[in-house]
Amino acid sequence: MTAAELAAFGDRLAVPSVACLWIAVLLRAPGALRSPQQRGLWLAVATAAAAMTLNLPDVVAYAMRREASYAHTIGLTRNLIGVLSAGAVLYFVAAATRGRRLQLASWAGALLWLTTLVALDAAAPRHGTHTIPPSGAPVPSLPYWLVLISAHLIANTICVYVCWRYSRRSESRGLAAGLRLFGLGTGLAWLFWFAYLLKALFGGTWATPALPLLMNLHGLLRAAAILVPTLFTLRHTLTDTATAWRLWPLWRDLVQAVPHVVLSRPRAGRLLELLWPPVPRNLLVYRKVIETRDAILILGEYVAPGVPELARGHVAGSRIPEQRHTAAALACVLKEARRAKLAGLPGQPARATALELPAAMQTSAEGGGLADEARFLVDVAQAYASPETSAFAPGPAAT
Repeated sequence: MTAAELAAFGDRLAVPSVACLWIAVLLRAPGALRSPQQRGLWLAVATAAAAMTLNLPDVVAYAMRREASYAHTIGLTRNLIGVLSAGAVLYFVAAATRGRRLQLASWAGALLWLTTLVALDAAAPRHGTHTIPPSGAPVPSLPYWLVLISAHLIANTICVYVCWRYSRRSESRGLAAGLRLFGLGTGLAWLFWFAYLLKALFGGTWATPALPLLMNLHGLLRAAAILVPTLFTLRHTLTDTATAWRLWPLWRDLVQAVPHVVLSRPRAGRLLELLWPPVPRNLLVYRKVIETRDAILILGEYVAPGVPELARGHVAGSRIPEQRHTAAALACVLKEARRAKLAGLPGQPARATALELPAAMQTSAEGGGLADEARFLVDVAQAYASPETSAFAPGPAAT
């Protein structure tokens, strides 16, 4: 790939990068503004999005076609917002490390940088947009650019170090992924500004074709970093939805026999239950698991003697995989218990203690992992609807 092709490829990423940044900023705004730990990260990305918007090729070209004062205003505003982004990065680092002094220093430093930039810009001769041309002196001045570049390099250096350090220590996969993505994006921004430093001091232009690619990849990575919590939440929601969908047939049959275990009145069908759940969506699987477990415990009173043993024997002689024998045997027992309950046969509380529950359900009932119980009940629901379970018939001996 030639230098021109590399520069063109980087420029083509400009609009997608900015669009992704704004989408991420808008999606994360409600949660981030309520959380001091996320506020600095969100502000850093929001200000970076604003600065990159003003640096879009079409925006820069439009500014250059206007009078010099307009191009100057756009350039100065872009640089000032970039410094705010650097200050927000330091604030994010301070919030992550819980450094009160660093939080104050980040805003004090940002204010100092902003004031210095404005003063240097005002002291420079009349000029248009801010740039470092391939030849000649930087506009508006070399000190201006050194102050601007130093703000970004200092903030980005500290940020990369902290992101790398804390991502290795974090026990949360989501937090570790977000820190690594943000640190990687910040590292690309560091390379961008380091190349500008070499250009300002020594006139080196060898890295110029790669600069648009570095900046726009940095934008994509930062957008991905703040979207990590949203993606993990979406993944959790989809997993819960799939679990609730699979549990629904078993849950429906069991609560028809013992309706008093249901906390809220169920919807008319499975699809409506998922689209418009009767409980908060994040509690849907929790309620389904709890209500199914309660129904199983109550139906245990209607299990006729000998049925569990016959069920295990029936399952052992079927084509059901061995690792699902426990779930399939329980499904057979539940079908018979449900028939007995709906037929009006009397329950015997002493029989409930004879119903052997698997370790996953016993652990969850004692305050253990709900996820293990949900997975087991999904296996029970699958076995409950299978032909092998429907073929189970304990016979007249099991009474």
